[in-house]
Amino acid sequence: MQLTFEVIAETLRERIRSGGLKPGDALPTQAELMREFGAASLTVQKAMALLKQDGWAVSRPGKGAFVAHHGHVADDADDLDGPEATTRANGTTARIEALERALTEAAQQIADLRGRVEALESGLDGLGR
Repeated sequence: MQLTFEVIAETLRERIRSGGLKPGDALPTQAELMREFGAASLTVQKAMALLKQDGWAVSRPGKGAFVAHHGHVADDADDLDGPEATTRANGTTARIEALERALTEAAQQIADLRGRVEALESGLDGLGR
C-alpha cells in the first residue's frame, strides 16, 4: 500500500504523462492538494519534494511549483528514466537548490558552534584563565 504522499505524487505524474499537465504548467497549490486528497500540509510538501527530486517538477521562488520540461511526458508509466530525461538546466537548478539548502544549514551550524565556543571562552575568562 502506498503512503498518501506517494499517492499524491503518482497522481500528479499521471496527469503529466496524460498531458493534463504540460511542461511549464503550474502544479496545483498546496492548499488545493490538501483539499483534493484530504492530506496534511507536510504530506503535500513531501509529495512535492518527491516530484522535484525525481525531476517531474521545479520550484520558482515566489511563483510556485511547475511541471518540469523533460522528454518522457507522454511515455509509458513504466519508463523509469525521469531524472535522466530532465533537461540539463532543470537538473542544474535542482542541484543548486539542494546546495543552497545545505549551505544555509551549514552556516547555521557554524553560527551555533561559534556561539558555543564564545560561551565556553567567556566562562574560562571568568575563571581567571
